[in-house]
Amino acid sequence: MRKSDSTVGIVGALSAFPRRLAARAMGTKGSRLRRGLTRHTGTLVLGRTLLDKLSDAEIEAKVAVLRETEASLISENGFLRWLGLLSAPEQSNLSRQSLLDQSKLDARAFDLLALFDAFEHHAEPFSFRDLILSRKYAGLLAGGATWGAIARSVHRSGPVQSLTAMSLHPGGPKRIRALIGDQPAELDGQRLLALAPIEDESEEYFSLAEAAEAAGLYAEAAVLYGHCLSIDPNDSVAAYNRANCLKAANDNSEAANAYMQAIKRDPDFVEAWFNYAGLLREEGKIATARQHLKTAIDIDPDYADAIYNLATLEYDAGDLGEARRWWVRYLELDQDSDWAKTASRGIAYADLHTRKSAG
Repeated sequence: MRKSDSTVGIVGALSAFPRRLAARAMGTKGSRLRRGLTRHTGTLVLGRTLLDKLSDAEIEAKVAVLRETEASLISENGFLRWLGLLSAPEQSNLSRQSLLDQSKLDARAFDLLALFDAFEHHAEPFSFRDLILSRKYAGLLAGGATWGAIARSVHRSGPVQSLTAMSLHPGGPKRIRALIGDQPAELDGQRLLALAPIEDESEEYFSLAEAAEAAGLYAEAAVLYGHCLSIDPNDSVAAYNRANCLKAANDNSEAANAYMQAIKRDPDFVEAWFNYAGLLREEGKIATARQHLKTAIDIDPDYADAIYNLATLEYDAGDLGEARRWWVRYLELDQDSDWAKTASRGIAYADLHTRKSAG
């Protein structure tokens, strides 16, 4: 039976709370906190540090990709409220559509602003203060500001509720100004209450490692993921990513050790079992690769990639009966891909071989 999707993934570092403390709080709820998206991720948290590290276009593209997954997206404040680490705002009764209708705020901008906690509430039901903020943000957008400029500015100003009493004005696409008394001031923390983010050094290393990995600098990325592990030895995702980078850098011995580290830290890390099996198969360690693929399938019976790879492993090993069995199972999950066509041909070949043997 597949494990319930009680894993929460973080995309981008949390700006107002250390990830390790959040992970500890998750453990008390019987859930797990991981970086990024895995097959068991039920909820994805958008860390507000993304605002500092990515452009508006990059964030929009990332959010669009994440919305295509089965995981639900939640803001940083929403996540912390769910953990009981941030007090909930007053009860409210306004729907998202009601705010859009009354404020004329662009729906896409509204959703992005909500994901980055530019409102008092992170999701429905919204409050009257949220309606006031929606109207202010609609005016800023009409004046040429971007949603990203709004999101970045409001988090330099203290609690977003305080903005409801201010007159906000666009200062170009990337700047928001507030009228404080008779004096205009940028929402940059100089004239307003600044929020001091809690730094987590491992998050910086992790971001650098991801960038190096994306650039194909696998050896460098592996070193950076190693720094993450020196800070947080229980970070299974850092261990897994390090293993992938070491494998890409053709250091299979160290990659194998890193996969084992990831599995030791999280025995249900199905992707680690799967990738480790692939490495072992490449090295001709078929029996162990077979066992690891079966472990991945035991953890997640609908893991189509693992099922397909097990079928091809059995085919290469000369066991057509087992190959056929796993191909049949694969076709229960996928009927349309090129892999499905290969599985169908494999079944036909196994059946032909069986008939010839019987004849």
